[in-house]
Amino acid sequence: MSKKPNIALVGATGAVGTVMVDIFNNRENIWGEIRLIASARSAGKKITVHGEELTVVALSPEAFDGIDIAMFDVPDEVSEVWAPIAAERGAIAIDNSGAFRMNDQVPLVVPEVNPEQAKNRPLGIISNPNCTTLTMMAAMGALHRKWALKELVVSSYQAVSGAGAAGIDRLAAELGVVGKDATLGSVSGDVTSALEAAGVSISDSPWPVPIALNVIPFAGSLKAGGHSSEEMKVRDESRKILGISDLKVAASCVRVPVQVSHSLTVHATFANPLTPDEVREVLEQQPTIRVMDDPANGVFPTPNFVAGQDPTFVGRIRQSLDFTNSIELFVVGDNLRKGAALNTYEIAELVAKEF
Repeated sequence: MSKKPNIALVGATGAVGTVMVDIFNNRENIWGEIRLIASARSAGKKITVHGEELTVVALSPEAFDGIDIAMFDVPDEVSEVWAPIAAERGAIAIDNSGAFRMNDQVPLVVPEVNPEQAKNRPLGIISNPNCTTLTMMAAMGALHRKWALKELVVSSYQAVSGAGAAGIDRLAAELGVVGKDATLGSVSGDVTSALEAAGVSISDSPWPVPIALNVIPFAGSLKAGGHSSEEMKVRDESRKILGISDLKVAASCVRVPVQVSHSLTVHATFANPLTPDEVREVLEQQPTIRVMDDPANGVFPTPNFVAGQDPTFVGRIRQSLDFTNSIELFVVGDNLRKGAALNTYEIAELVAKEF
């Protein structure tokens, strides 16, 4: 790096943007100017980054002038409009939304897996994967390099924060009701009735049923064949990141009453034989993975433990009982950090080396 590039954060005051600011403050300052950008209603707010109080500026074409790298932590429809504008103004746009992930001219990058793709950006845009896919990708990338991945069967247990602030607020509101009555959940429908009686209407929820004391076997929007958008992302994004166009993937995505951190059970089948001890050895060598795998002593990753931490945590590593060349894993990652803000930031660090 011959100069310190100027970087912008679009969506600086949102849920993921707030996490991004924390990441800025806890990593080496390799940047020239740091510019915080948000909607007009958030413009003027003060946020401290690396000890300097910065004023949030309103999103506009001129906001990208002089910027080398622009990170987007905003909804799809905002990125779809503004990431190309940032690129036109000379910035390399790194987008955390789903707007460009499956665009053939936009690389989908996980620095531990396919860093070389970050330079392949004809539109001046790099895309960040979905948080569910990202939870397992560092592990799957390392194992694929060693044994050649052929098939994935994945079940995700996704935190309510994956649905944004509305999901977090909804779970908190429901817990405020159900926590007062230990008998709730013992009779079908009584949780819904208790919520309605307390003025916590199901019609105001991101979900059609209660999330407290419950598990919802659906995440995302409905797609063809009864699959959800989250399940399709797991398949399509895994293929693109790993460079395996014919990778067989079966995914079931479930919403659970956890505030932060997605968990995945992963059944992975490879072209070559492997053992749990070999898998542990490979994963323990990865700088962004922590292995917690001693179930006899109650040691395995959980969402509560992982929340707020940067690494991906892997446990329950075992040989499949009835499948050849297959391993079972339990993988947990903070969906707001590695699943969103951190990977975007690490892509920016990767691009910064070009300056």
